[in-house]
Amino acid sequence: MDLRPVLDIGGLLVSSFVIHAGLAVATLLLLNPLLAKVGARRVIWNVPLAEFGLLVCLIGLYTLIL
Repeated sequence: MDLRPVLDIGGLLVSSFVIHAGLAVATLLLLNPLLAKVGARRVIWNVPLAEFGLLVCLIGLYTLIL
């Protein structure tokens, strides 16, 4: 497994955490309409806290996968 702490994008060095966080935010933006359609917001007590927890889990998942 080749861990790359820094990615070179056109001569600009970008931390891999920034890439993982960007992917997690994009995934969360895609999941929000799905969660609204299913009605998950009715049973979630604190929606921003749940979204933040989901964001942290997605960042961890992308860190493990990529």
